[in-house]
Amino acid sequence: YGYVASGYWCDVGNIPEYLRATADILQGKVNIGELGKHIGGGIWTADDVEIAPDAQLYGPIYLGVGVKIKGSVTVHGPTVIRDFTVIDNRAHIDRSVIWRNCYVGEGAEVRGAIIQRQVNVKSRAVLFEGVVVGDNCIVGENAVLHPNVKVWPGKEIETGATVKSSIIWGSQGGKVLFVLFGVTGLVNVELTPEFAAKLGAAFAATLPKGSTVVVSRDPHRSPRMIKRAMISGLPSAGVNATDIKSMPIPVTRYYTRISNAAGGVHVRLSPYDNRVVDIKFFDKNGLSLSKATERDIERVFFREDFRRVYLDEIGLISDVPLVIERYIEGFMKAIDAQAIRDARFNIVFDYASAPSSLVLPCLMTDLNCHVIALNANLDETKMSIPLEEFQNGLRQLALISSAVGTDLGVRLDVGGEKLFLVDDKGRQVSETTACAALAVLALRAHPGGAIAVPVNAPRIFEKIAQQYGGKIIRTKVDPNALMATAAQGSVIMAGDGLGNIIFPAFQPAMDALMGLAKLLEFLATQRTHLSEVIDSLPEYFITSRRVSCPWEAKGTVMRRLNEQYRERRERQIDGIRITLGDDWVLILPDPDEPVFHIYAESSSQLQVDSLADKYMRIVEGLR
Repeated sequence: YGYVASGYWCDVGNIPEYLRATADILQGKVNIGELGKHIGGGIWTADDVEIAPDAQLYGPIYLGVGVKIKGSVTVHGPTVIRDFTVIDNRAHIDRSVIWRNCYVGEGAEVRGAIIQRQVNVKSRAVLFEGVVVGDNCIVGENAVLHPNVKVWPGKEIETGATVKSSIIWGSQGGKVLFVLFGVTGLVNVELTPEFAAKLGAAFAATLPKGSTVVVSRDPHRSPRMIKRAMISGLPSAGVNATDIKSMPIPVTRYYTRISNAAGGVHVRLSPYDNRVVDIKFFDKNGLSLSKATERDIERVFFREDFRRVYLDEIGLISDVPLVIERYIEGFMKAIDAQAIRDARFNIVFDYASAPSSLVLPCLMTDLNCHVIALNANLDETKMSIPLEEFQNGLRQLALISSAVGTDLGVRLDVGGEKLFLVDDKGRQVSETTACAALAVLALRAHPGGAIAVPVNAPRIFEKIAQQYGGKIIRTKVDPNALMATAAQGSVIMAGDGLGNIIFPAFQPAMDALMGLAKLLEFLATQRTHLSEVIDSLPEYFITSRRVSCPWEAKGTVMRRLNEQYRERRERQIDGIRITLGDDWVLILPDPDEPVFHIYAESSSQLQVDSLADKYMRIVEGLR
């Protein structure tokens, strides 16, 4: 049935209709009675409204209770600004609806947008037509929200971000893609197939046409999906994609370096959160990308300045055989295989249900090692496990190693980059101690060589170098900086004290498989046991803390620390390292999170905890 009604009708069922109905009310097309006090020029106000003398208002406009319009503000109607909202100096509001208790910062622009309750739009942010920002959101300084972007309630858009797609479940829109672990985000929320395809096209746009990119993943279905989307983006810019399927990260790095590829990509489930996927990028040498290259990719991605080639230049997608075999071939040339074979090691090996189980059994058999295998079958559900489960696995490895009396207990992380050890006495070896033991063995084998460690590693490494005539090179607390230093000719080994080990004679990248093989080689050629090396190490006590700090306060904290401890600072490599006699403290801002890391070393556990707690309070006070 139809009914012809006189008067006004609007079915407010979507955002454009909501804006149209609001405009119609302000323009008098709907008679709902008095909107408020009419002050002329099509402007209605409630009580306690403040309007600066130099503000420019062009009706129709409604201003709610307690609204403040500051100096040099421009407001074009039809616009509604609800109760207790503040529009700060030089802001520009045009054809928008702003709900109650909001703040629009200096120089911000809101054009044809809807801002809901308790939203903070910071200075110089820009919101374009069709944007809707939900309750309790923060839009950072200089952020740009492109037309029709929807930001669900409770989100924070960081300073300088450019947001071109709606933010529904993710935490924030970023101005950068790359963080410590590459490009990372919640799968199917922040990292979607369409995002990955665009990212692949952006990476390809920074490479020459006709070049090749090696692509791999871990066994989980989420990285499989994202990897295939990445592969679909590469050929669109005239770049070939070589898909080597599920591989450990060191194998991908090595194959990228020896295959004349222009770069590589590995997609993995984050070992810290099974909802998150990490996309790691490599250069032609298998090393992580430089900051300059990362910025190039970000620029192409955010500007959508993709290179689209003609149909006969579209890249090819191909598989290659014998990837693992080529890795093993180079691997065996880099070690003294016969010495390891003659030693006949007995090892308990926890493969962690990871892709390293595709490589290591062949290596261990060739090296004449008797292996008791744990978790040797690939299992995609084990690519990311809780910390407690991981620690339980290490304890189980130690118990089994002790019970059967093996020479070594070994576990690798799922990516094949980190090495975790149990010695021949069945003791779990901390990652820092394992790195120090390997440094001793490496310097015994190569007297006078250089060992690279980050600036937050304890001074035990200098003591070892002094004892064996070696040299310690300190790097930034960043895996990329450690790899770049390892690529220098004088470095024989590098490690970060977190399980990552590099032997650059094979490849200057984290490779736990090579780390294990070199450990076996050193133990065999030097006729010693890991427990003997560990027992000979100097004692050390080191600890760390985290202190939260807002992004905008980080610079102030660093400046004040520099001023306060100018006389006690060491040569600054990363963060601020303060020397206190034989003790030291390192205060390091996190590049990806609003936190500071505090590292300390002292002569006892009680003293090092006290020292770390003291500087934690100092940073909190400066914050």
